[in-house]
Amino acid sequence: MLKDSAGRMQILGSAFMAAALAAVVGTALAFEHIGGYIPCKLCLEQRIPYYVGVPIALVALIAALMKWPGIIARGALLLVGLLMVYSIYLGVFHSGVEWGWWPGPLDCSTSSTSGLTTDASDLLGAIDLQKPPSCDEAAARFLGLSFAGWNVIASVVLAAAALKAAFAKN
Repeated sequence: MLKDSAGRMQILGSAFMAAALAAVVGTALAFEHIGGYIPCKLCLEQRIPYYVGVPIALVALIAALMKWPGIIARGALLLVGLLMVYSIYLGVFHSGVEWGWWPGPLDCSTSSTSGLTTDASDLLGAIDLQKPPSCDEAAARFLGLSFAGWNVIASVVLAAAALKAAFAKN
């Protein structure tokens, strides 16, 4: 019975992680492509743990469903949890840059983006001229938090869920 309980926890945990990670990064992509918020360099870096975490969570789900050795699903969930801990670090760092607590990367632009070209013959040249937004200016704030701040909250919840599922008793 205990083994079934741990197996169920790994199935539910890995399914939740795959869906939640995809939802968070999907929301970021929607804000970019539908909402028009252009991500800065640090915003793009904060997406990496999610891009890497979704397929790992799917591996954990497949391993749990196929009843492969528990170490596979547990290890994958542990890895997802560690990715979310790294995401916490990235979000805290970016939030600190936005609040002016510490400097951001030197290669993070301070000039804003200009309009896109309508001349198709010089499209590649126009792309080279585009500068992403500055990392020290929050694109928007909701309830006092920027997107980076909300990423910290999401990452804390997801790290806790992944680690709980990884260390479920069997």
